[in-house]
Amino acid sequence: MRTRKLATMVAGVATVALLATACSGGGGTSDDGTGGDGAVLTVGMPNGPQNENQSPLIPTGSAAKSLGYAWVIYESLMQVNDVNPLEDPEPWLAESVEWNDDYTAATITPRDGVKWSDGEDFTADDVAFTLQLLIDYPAINNNFPDQIDKVENADGKVTITFTESQYVNQVKLLQQVIVPEHLWKDEDPTTFTDTEPVGTGPYLLDTWTPQAATLVPNPDYWGGEPKVAKLQYSSYNDNNALTTALTTGEAQWGWTFIADYEDVFIAKDPDHHHQVAGGGFGSDILYLNNETKPFDDVAFRKALNLVVDRAQISELAGSGVWPVIYSVTGMPMPSGEQYLAPEFKGDELKVDVDEAKQILTDAGYTWNGSDKLVDPDGEVVTFELVNPAGWNDYLTALDLIKTGAAQLGVDATVNAANQDAWFDDIIPFGNFQATLHWTDGGATPWNMYANLMDGNSYVPLGETATWNFGRYKNDAVTQALADFKGASDDAARQTAIETIQKAYVEDVPGLVIWSRPAVAQYSTKNYTGFPTADDLYANPQPTGPQAARIVMKLEPTQD
Repeated sequence: MRTRKLATMVAGVATVALLATACSGGGGTSDDGTGGDGAVLTVGMPNGPQNENQSPLIPTGSAAKSLGYAWVIYESLMQVNDVNPLEDPEPWLAESVEWNDDYTAATITPRDGVKWSDGEDFTADDVAFTLQLLIDYPAINNNFPDQIDKVENADGKVTITFTESQYVNQVKLLQQVIVPEHLWKDEDPTTFTDTEPVGTGPYLLDTWTPQAATLVPNPDYWGGEPKVAKLQYSSYNDNNALTTALTTGEAQWGWTFIADYEDVFIAKDPDHHHQVAGGGFGSDILYLNNETKPFDDVAFRKALNLVVDRAQISELAGSGVWPVIYSVTGMPMPSGEQYLAPEFKGDELKVDVDEAKQILTDAGYTWNGSDKLVDPDGEVVTFELVNPAGWNDYLTALDLIKTGAAQLGVDATVNAANQDAWFDDIIPFGNFQATLHWTDGGATPWNMYANLMDGNSYVPLGETATWNFGRYKNDAVTQALADFKGASDDAARQTAIETIQKAYVEDVPGLVIWSRPAVAQYSTKNYTGFPTADDLYANPQPTGPQAARIVMKLEPTQD
């Protein structure tokens, strides 16, 4: 089981999507084939026993966010399809969110006719209050740290003004959940546990234990009556326990990495078991330490890029779940098509050992009598690949990269490190030569490139980095990233992103290994209407604002 703490401040939704903490406990309700009306839908996560905290705002420690039921009690301003960022958002608690030209201000028009589950009216005051909390309590403001100037509430509309452009963060505002002012105004949101949550969403919290929460329909929900009679959110002790629950039907909706999922999961009930993966810009990158040998030499970085077989890595390490990266720009496709520089259209990654060796020869590398690569300083080239023990897809990928490096006469080693040491020392301080790490997703490729290349995140080795773990420095790229983020028109953004792509291709600061789409498993034995490969109307995972949209589309299965 992989336990992933975030090394950076990211959206609350992304935090839940990356964390799956292995502890103990768990349990669910069996998919007994009763089907349709009255069946419980059990949502499973591998997060172990929970603490009684139902807050949708606190960054960590909330059971409601960890298991996902926060987002069927509380709701976001808009519904955004994370897997297709170009789709127009769907109005939800807000009828509209309108940005100014440079994305430094947004005006929010709340939906009329919505009530909190205690019968109080939902108004613009609640929206303004929630957004003001982000200013007053920076600890809950991971999405816009030190970037909100003011919040104004007038004529039934709320305007939030930022200190800098939010073009690349606009989705985070749309996905902001709203809490009731009349219940939260005297509370400290950094400590309030919200044990009797009152939301606007389609479900109400019914019972709670450290292992499971049950929810029942909100009879006064503004969006109509949900068709799922009861939701149970069960917390299993680890990845294996959740996999067993999904394959046996004890849990009918969840997400975890299942190696050989076709045989392990789908084959157990091929008529009803499904795994679906979305798109987007999330990816896993082999960060290369640009300030230490051998990766301080762009020639060696280029050569390694040419011997990494990404298709093989996707198949063997990712069980085909994580899609292959084809574009030399590292952008996942088709999400990146509209941003692709004309000079790189049709230019795909390839494995070419001969070309890699020629690059090295031209840069002054040689091979000794044992066919080992020797750098221009006369030193035999070696390097270590490191990731935490137990992260099997990453470690298998590292083994395959090691095999590729051997074709260049390089002896690489794989270190399965202690997980805490990786999070607390290896990654932040740059105590590595090469390591796999994820990136933020987002609605544009900005996050992916910024996480790898932004000079604003650069710190010297030995100091704590939050991104740019490989210590890449390129002033033109840093400026282009700022230009993309602050531009007020598409042409300026395209110019900036093309500059960034060119530097990525020519400098190879790191290697995008595969894209990491949102993946979910579910059973249609009792309910249908989940996102499918043919109708991927939302991120298919149950742990995000999209959960309210999905459960409202579910209907009892008709045999």
